[in-house]
Amino acid sequence: MRQIRTEDAVGQVLCHDMTQIIPTDEDGRKRFKGVRFRKGYVVQEEDIPVLLSMGKRNLYVWEMDEGKLHENDAAHRLAALCEGPGIERVGEPSEGKINLRATHDGVLMVDSERLLAVNSVEEVMVATRPSNAAVRAGQLVAGTRAIPLVVDRGVVEAAEAAAQGAPLMSVEPFKLRRAGIITTGSEVAAGLVKDRFTPVVEEKLAAFGVTASEHELVDDGIESIRAALARLRASDVDVIVCTGGMSVDPDDNTPGAIKGSGARIVTYGAPVLPGAMMLLGYYEGEFGHAGRTGAPGRPVLGLPGCVMYSKTTIFDLVLPRILAGVELARRDFVALGEGGLL
Repeated sequence: MRQIRTEDAVGQVLCHDMTQIIPTDEDGRKRFKGVRFRKGYVVQEEDIPVLLSMGKRNLYVWEMDEGKLHENDAAHRLAALCEGPGIERVGEPSEGKINLRATHDGVLMVDSERLLAVNSVEEVMVATRPSNAAVRAGQLVAGTRAIPLVVDRGVVEAAEAAAQGAPLMSVEPFKLRRAGIITTGSEVAAGLVKDRFTPVVEEKLAAFGVTASEHELVDDGIESIRAALARLRASDVDVIVCTGGMSVDPDDNTPGAIKGSGARIVTYGAPVLPGAMMLLGYYEGEFGHAGRTGAPGRPVLGLPGCVMYSKTTIFDLVLPRILAGVELARRDFVALGEGGLL
């Protein structure tokens, strides 16, 4: 690549896209912004006045150098580092940038440590949506580019080495499709208070294509809750959700009932507000309609009352991974403390 005067550029090959912006009209509407001349275009005599009107007094034209990579070529190689299962490129690079999108609904899984290593290489970048976020088919999940117009080949090779030969990210599809809900509360079971909790949970599950196919309404007694758990475990539901009875009140028996039913408890409590009293466990080796999904068995959740009235809680943070069959450990909840004040 070399720089020349625009007036001397006739017959030369442009080595990058060139954007033209035409100011707004009297109605305040933008008239035009877009690529006027693309990489590889051969400059014509009639283009000179247009280029000068775009403020281009000098141009970069292409000269091949084996030790260098053009920004578009670098973008392709960086995009290749991101192409895990469920992720594909969107077209060709534009102005040195290339985007990637999800091929199906699911949860975006990013290897944060390797992404950090790649972005620690100067003059290249990979930007992603947050790891563990729910994404939809066709949604953009990442973008890449080289910072300079031309980058040393060794820089891109260093980024590739930092990726360690594996995709930096993937989209894990949602697998769990049927849920069983246990609504606890003597006042609700007796009909004294309307059940406002179950509809909220059903709505949140439905957003991921999950149907609440079984519903148990029981009083606060620990044996009543354990019996309801046994009935749902005998069904083909993929996940069991218990609502209410999760605080330290002596009458709140849901955590004890879940533990006493044979579930392996991953956590009871997490550094997230609202939602600190949430419980997650697994019935290991036990599967519902979806069969084996990657997790050790059927998940069982105990949801605190805040899920009923707060727009966003810990339930919203972990639900996408649970429904994708991703096994969660205690450390996954501990890591939520930073950013956990919702």
